[in-house]
Amino acid sequence: MTDEQFAQLRSQFQIPENMVYLDGNSLGALPKMTQSHMTDVISRQWAGELVTGWNTCDWIDLPLSVGDQIAPIVGAAAGSIVCCDNLSINLFKALAASLEINNARTLISVEAGQFPTDSYMAQGLASLVGPERCQVQSVDVDTVTVGDLKHSAVLVLSHVDYKTGTLRDMGSITKVAHAAGSLIIWDLAHSAGVVDISLAASEVDFAVGCTYKFLNGGPGAPGFLYVNERHQHSQNPLPGWMGHARLFDFEADYDAAPGVRRFLTGTQSVLALNAVASSLSVFDGLCLTELRQRSLSLTAHFIALWQKSALLQGDSVIVTPLDEAKRGSQVSLALDHAFPISQALIDDGVVVDFREPNLIRFGFSPLYNTLTDAERGISSLESIITSKQYEAPQFQIRSTVT
Repeated sequence: MTDEQFAQLRSQFQIPENMVYLDGNSLGALPKMTQSHMTDVISRQWAGELVTGWNTCDWIDLPLSVGDQIAPIVGAAAGSIVCCDNLSINLFKALAASLEINNARTLISVEAGQFPTDSYMAQGLASLVGPERCQVQSVDVDTVTVGDLKHSAVLVLSHVDYKTGTLRDMGSITKVAHAAGSLIIWDLAHSAGVVDISLAASEVDFAVGCTYKFLNGGPGAPGFLYVNERHQHSQNPLPGWMGHARLFDFEADYDAAPGVRRFLTGTQSVLALNAVASSLSVFDGLCLTELRQRSLSLTAHFIALWQKSALLQGDSVIVTPLDEAKRGSQVSLALDHAFPISQALIDDGVVVDFREPNLIRFGFSPLYNTLTDAERGISSLESIITSKQYEAPQFQIRSTVT
C-alpha cells in the first residue's frame, strides 16, 4: 500500500482533530460513508418505506448479506457467516451445537485468563444442562497438547489475547484439537480486520467475533458467527422464528432453515446491521495481507521507540510479544499507576484504554493509524511519567468504562 493509497483510506474516517486514536481494539473509528448511509436508511428507507422496507430494501436478509461481507475478511466461504446478536450469544450457540455434534463427550475446554464472557458462557451452559452433560476445564493455550483435550468436546480460544495482544497459531492449535477428537471455537474479537485469518483453510469448526472493534461497525454493533459447512446441520440451541425454514408460515413446531440461516433467533436490528454493512465496505478491494503488514509496522515502530527510551524501559514492561508472528495489532504496557496514566494520556489527546491490574493498551488500526500516532503516544507517555501529571486528582476517578 502506497502512502497515497493509505492517505485516501485514512480520509474515509471521521477522527477528531488533534486526537491520536489508539483504541480501535475497543471501538473502531467512524467511517464517513456510514454517517451518510445511516442518514439515508433513516430518512429514506425507514421514513419512506416503513414496513415494506423488509422487502423493498431487503432488510430481512441483512444478517446473511452482512455475513457474506465479513467472510472474505476472515478467510471464510460465502454462506458460512451470519451477523446477528452479539459475540456472547453466538458463542453460547456454538458451544451448545458443539456438544450436540460431539455428543459422546461432555467437557468444554477454555483458556485460563481469557476474556471473561467466554468462560461465563461455558459455565452458564454447564450450569444449565448439569454436570452429567457438561463440565468446564481450563487449559494453558501455550502448552496445550492432544492429551489435554482427549476428553474435550470443544476447545474455546481467543485468537488474540485481549490483555497482552498475543496472537495464537490458529492452524497448529486447530490441528491439535482435531487430533484429540475435539472441536474448536475461535474468538476473533481482537483479530478480525487486522490479521489475515484463514478460517476455511484452517478447518475451524466455529468462530465468533464482534464488529465494533477493528471492523468499525459502531458502539454495540452486532456480533457474527461462523459455522463450517460440515456443521451447518447442527441444532441452534436458541431456535427462533427467524431461523425457521418457513418463517412466515408461523408454524407451531420448529423446522430449522437450511444452512447458516438456522442460527438466527429473533428479529435483528436493521439500523445496526446497516451501519455494519456500510462500515465493512471500507474493506472492499483491500488486501488483508497488506493490512496485516501495515499493522505490524505500526506496532513495531511503537516498540522500537519504547526500546530507545531509557525512561520507559525503567518504568514499564512490554507484555506483548516482540515476535511479529505472535503479535496482534496492539501493544500492552505493564506499569505502576497504569490507570491514572491512561487517563492523563486521554486528557492529552492520546486515546488508549486500561485493563486490570496494571495494563495500558495501545491499539493500532492499519486503516487509519500512522507512524506519527505511535510517536505521539510515546512522547506523551514520557512527558506524563516525567512530570507526574498522572498524580492529579481528576485522573484517579474511575468511570464505569475503563
